[in-house]
Amino acid sequence: MLNIRQWSVDWAGRKLEIEVGKLALQAQGSCTVRYGDTVILATIVKSGNIRDGIDYFPLMVDFEEKLYAAGKIKGSRFIKREGRPSDEAILTGRLIDRAIRPLFDDRVRNDVQVVLTALSVDGVNDAAIVALIAASCAAAISPVPWNGPIAAARVGRKDGQFILNATIEEVQTGDLDLVVAGTPDKLIMTEAGAREVAETDMYEAMKWGCSQLQPVIDLIKTIQSDLGTVKDAVPAGPQSDEEELARRVDGLGAAFVSSVADSMIFDSPKINRKDRYGMIEKISAALKTHLIAEGIEEDNYKPVLKNVKLYVQREVTKRILQTGQRLDGRALEQIRELNIEVDALPPRVHGSAMFMRGDTQVLSLTTLGAPGDVQTLDTMEEEGKKRYMHHYNDAPFTYGETGPLRGPGRRAIGHGALAERALEPVLPPEIDFPYAIRVVSEVLGSNGSSSMASTCGSTLSLMAAGVPIKKPVGGIAMGLASDTAGNWKVLTDLQDVEDGPGGMDFKITGTRDGVTAVQMDTKTLGLSWDIVKQTIEQAYRARLEILDAMAKVIPAPRPDLSPYAPRIETIMIDPEKIRDVIGPGGKIINKIIDETGVQIDIEQDGRVMITSNDSEGMKRAIKMVQDLTKEVAPGEIYDGTVVRLEDFGAFVQILPNKDGLVHVSEISWERVGRPSDVLKMGDKVQVKVREIDNLGRVNLTMKELKPKPEGWTPPTFDRGPRPGGGKPFGGPRRPFRDR
Repeated sequence: MLNIRQWSVDWAGRKLEIEVGKLALQAQGSCTVRYGDTVILATIVKSGNIRDGIDYFPLMVDFEEKLYAAGKIKGSRFIKREGRPSDEAILTGRLIDRAIRPLFDDRVRNDVQVVLTALSVDGVNDAAIVALIAASCAAAISPVPWNGPIAAARVGRKDGQFILNATIEEVQTGDLDLVVAGTPDKLIMTEAGAREVAETDMYEAMKWGCSQLQPVIDLIKTIQSDLGTVKDAVPAGPQSDEEELARRVDGLGAAFVSSVADSMIFDSPKINRKDRYGMIEKISAALKTHLIAEGIEEDNYKPVLKNVKLYVQREVTKRILQTGQRLDGRALEQIRELNIEVDALPPRVHGSAMFMRGDTQVLSLTTLGAPGDVQTLDTMEEEGKKRYMHHYNDAPFTYGETGPLRGPGRRAIGHGALAERALEPVLPPEIDFPYAIRVVSEVLGSNGSSSMASTCGSTLSLMAAGVPIKKPVGGIAMGLASDTAGNWKVLTDLQDVEDGPGGMDFKITGTRDGVTAVQMDTKTLGLSWDIVKQTIEQAYRARLEILDAMAKVIPAPRPDLSPYAPRIETIMIDPEKIRDVIGPGGKIINKIIDETGVQIDIEQDGRVMITSNDSEGMKRAIKMVQDLTKEVAPGEIYDGTVVRLEDFGAFVQILPNKDGLVHVSEISWERVGRPSDVLKMGDKVQVKVREIDNLGRVNLTMKELKPKPEGWTPPTFDRGPRPGGGKPFGGPRRPFRDR
């Protein structure tokens, strides 16, 4: 027997409904959340077994996109089942993961899986926000240890006014698309795209959005109370002799690393990755010797050696908080050394740039394509075309490691999407620059914020390719050193060992005039608003410094495209004549493409975009399209072809789909008996349009393009006596009119 229970709250003018006890009852926590007609099922399960040999909390978060939720069937003719997750589904899963992960007890070593399934989407209320709230509720009512609940909202802005839970249409017409997750007091996760929103406005939007979350948090707390949720206990101390020994050895390891901090960690600046990881290897070797001397056996000291990096991170954080000293010797607001280059590859690559900040090195390549090269979107919530694509690639060598080469993972897709979002606001309008644009960032070395290096590299590459972006975009990753006592310091240009417990990864991109994208996750229980404000201000100063360095290399987009980039010519035609260009079954347009080697894309507003690297082929294709759509006017002269001969005149093709009649009396100033006496099929003749009759038929003349003979008089035609007597018929014949 189902025990269905429901709760609801009015929020942002709509009802948020949560239901428990109906679906997915085998999960340890499950609920459905409805907002409008968007419905998400959330489940959470913790495995019964502890995973041995791992030093992290094994959490999996997946967002399951179902096409039936939007009333769609997959567009492929051969595959109708949902396949691998779309990029949008992966990004939604990452968004939820980054919001809920910090609140789990990281001492847990059981697998925990959170699955969000979209059961219905209405195209108005964003599924990602509903899913994040559902994940919070499922985790809160489950026995899994979790320090929630939290809530999330999407904030838009239009005409200077913030909009809570902005609809998809409101986001598209406004200048801000911001997601916040946390509580009114703490920001745990944020992600944003913006059209150069000022730093102060972005801060106020984040704070305002979190201030609106309390009704949802209160609702989930009510559900917890009504259900009598009891959380599993996480042992506060050792439960066996083995655990006691492990705790003691861990303490020995941490104490040893602390004791050698001055002699092995901070003895000299560790500027590059090799220095830092070489230091960790030396400390590991010294710790091993120390533990053996303490009588610790191999099976017991091996797990501790895996924690050396964590111990070093704690010492780095402690030193930053105490003295402001960073491991590589930089000041807290100092950016690592920059190396910037454009035209890193020959111009056959339409645009290329290398951006290097410290050990992080990214090679970004721009490719320009025809309008038909755009990506078609056909996901649960998205339809249409994507003109600008940014793809992020890394490999094991990127991190100085070995491993199998596979396709892009969730992290790579997320980093690529962030850099893509950062550049979108400054791209030229499609009407002015109709190219499909693809930028690929090959990450050749990573040690702190390769996504921000990809953003800078993409800007440089686009400008080198001659893409007329409105303004350059730069980006920087900000870090945090903090402790449980409430001490904190914000770090500019975060790198590896600085990203430890109590840290954050706060990425901000923008132009000189405002923010274009934000992404933040943290290893704390949330950031205070003082931290958020200082981070945004400090990031702005760093961004200006980076933009200055980029401007010294290439100050503006190049005026010309690479000679190897395709050229696009756009001509406008009457939309009613699109069918004349395409032809039955595409016969005419395919003939033009085959004969000229161009690519042709036609929009419903009458834009015909012709793409080619061959200027002669381009000219021929343009003329063919213009001829197909041209409106014939009296007085125009054409070179035509005789396509039909009749006793009363010759039909001449003057355009690919337009014939006209040269009446026998209009062929020559001299009398012509039959058109076939002077013309034959296929003859090339020059004709002039005499008139367009009221039925749209074209009457042509040949004789008016020839000199009139001297003393010429209109010919007469004697046909003998008229029936019944009278004078013979005389005078010129009347012009032919089609029957």
